[in-house]
Amino acid sequence: MLITIGTRYSVSQHARRIKQATTAKIWKSFPYLKNQFWKEKTFWSDGYFVCSVGNASAEIIRKYIQEKG
Repeated sequence: MLITIGTRYSVSQHARRIKQATTAKIWKSFPYLKNQFWKEKTFWSDGYFVCSVGNASAEIIRKYIQEKG
């Protein structure tokens, strides 16, 4: 996932919001998956990985993500 974030919220706040929103959509789209998880409404594991890309252009990063996936 390649995103650009502002400075209003921290990186951890963005990560948490992304996880919350995607979990809600997954449960709504695939309600039967709730039975597959030991803890209700837990989809993602704790933690996240974030890195900056320095001077690489967004197009170079997109290409890398698409190829390495």
